[in-house]
Amino acid sequence: MKLVEWVGLALSISTLMGTFVLMVKWLVKHYLSELKPNGGASMVDKVNRLESRVDEIYRLLVEK
Repeated sequence: MKLVEWVGLALSISTLMGTFVLMVKWLVKHYLSELKPNGGASMVDKVNRLESRVDEIYRLLVEK
């Protein structure tokens, strides 16, 4: 292979790797945003509400 072909190969590989890194970065940012409380719409808010309801059910069961 000639030098131009090696440069083209290296450029295409680096472009693909950069695209992959950016996609993974976006996915991580998107999924981590679900784990931060934001006033009721995130997954962590829903889990917290369910946990408080389960605690209330346990409290009611223990009282009886």
